[in-house]
Amino acid sequence: MIDPLFSLSPLDGRYAGKVDELRNYFSEAGLQRYRILVEVEWFIYICNEIKLSGTKVIPELLVEDLRALYTTFDLIAAKRIKDIEAITNHDVKAVEYYIKETMKDSGLEPYFEFIHFACTSEDINNTAYALMLQGAIYNEMIPLLTGVMESLYEHAKEYKSVPMLARTHGQPASPTTVGKEFVNVIERIKRQIVTLDAVEIRAKFNGAVGNYNAHYSAYPLINWAEENKKFIQSLGLEFVDYSTQIECHDYMAEIFDAVKRINTILIDFDRDIWTYISLGYFKQKVKEGEVGSSTMPHKVNPIDFENSEGNLGMANAMLEHFSAKLPISRMQRDLTDSTVLRNVGIAFGYSVLGYRSMLRGLSKLLINKEDLKADLAEEWELLAEPIQTVMRKHKLKNPYEKLKELTRGKKITKADIHKFLEKSGLPKNEVDRLKKLSPENYIGIAERLVDSYKLNV
Repeated sequence: MIDPLFSLSPLDGRYAGKVDELRNYFSEAGLQRYRILVEVEWFIYICNEIKLSGTKVIPELLVEDLRALYTTFDLIAAKRIKDIEAITNHDVKAVEYYIKETMKDSGLEPYFEFIHFACTSEDINNTAYALMLQGAIYNEMIPLLTGVMESLYEHAKEYKSVPMLARTHGQPASPTTVGKEFVNVIERIKRQIVTLDAVEIRAKFNGAVGNYNAHYSAYPLINWAEENKKFIQSLGLEFVDYSTQIECHDYMAEIFDAVKRINTILIDFDRDIWTYISLGYFKQKVKEGEVGSSTMPHKVNPIDFENSEGNLGMANAMLEHFSAKLPISRMQRDLTDSTVLRNVGIAFGYSVLGYRSMLRGLSKLLINKEDLKADLAEEWELLAEPIQTVMRKHKLKNPYEKLKELTRGKKITKADIHKFLEKSGLPKNEVDRLKKLSPENYIGIAERLVDSYKLNV
């Protein structure tokens, strides 16, 4: 066993403890386990559902023993399969031989040739990868993203009434509230999770080039297309009716693109929060013993949001390649998809690191209301927008141009705004109402938008 300090990938070294759960899905052992699941369930289906002539119904106790091959799969089993593969030089055939070896003396020996019956290796592999992705997405990725949204939502509610100077093009713009800006991010993520959830996770199980050639050569009277469809659906997957030797991986591209969009949204948030921290809008909880700089003792760096951004960027670089490459295979198949698919767990691992870093960063955030308020207090020119809008309502001449002349590129005070209002030609009640506006309370319905938002995750 290589010491983590000597690992080539930080996912197996520095960050190993933060992505452990993904090993159950995307490791070599995880792939072996899913292959066994498919082989075992196909064998059971042939014997107990199709009841092919030449087989017999497998008793329940033996069905449990067969399923235990993947439900209790462990390191010893994984190593044994690798030992067999060292001889066969074929990973799927090694799984088939492992099942036969382990079930020796079970009474099933006369039916062993129905293990892997009429299958090409890709029938097993593509189904295994489909189950792997399904498990990782629904058991790990979506729950973790739900946690991110829930954390953002808690902050949104807490900060719903905290006014903040908005910045468009980096310049002062109409105020918002901190909470409303958090809700914007939640809604974007939620929409992309809906897209991810809608992707049909699919598998083909139709032989060497998708025509059931071997199936019909042995049992021409069986409706193999229908039976294999039922089998794949019994695993909780959608069936691919038409394929070459491989499942075309279009659904995988849809998954990777959806995850990539989620990651992009979170990178956008990482950069915004980083900027808000640099502006002093947020402080960060100080952890005892932690060092921010080797030479500057005062520093509390936004490292969690930086780590999140970096890792999500790594994930997206790989996801981009996956979604562009995997749907392409020369003629009925080439092997390029096989070597690329082995790296899917790396992209998911970097994504998980990014989500966890963001959650850590969010847990440390402390709002700095004083700096937020002070920033707004300097920006009275922001009230040019509501004043010119009310002047338009009253059909006064050239309101936009007049406010532009007063404010553009200038620092305006409260007194300047009130003086303009007195000479604006607006009715007294409108002048009085607009005089009550300040950069701090000119936030529209931002608070109500937060209050009305339903997380529903």
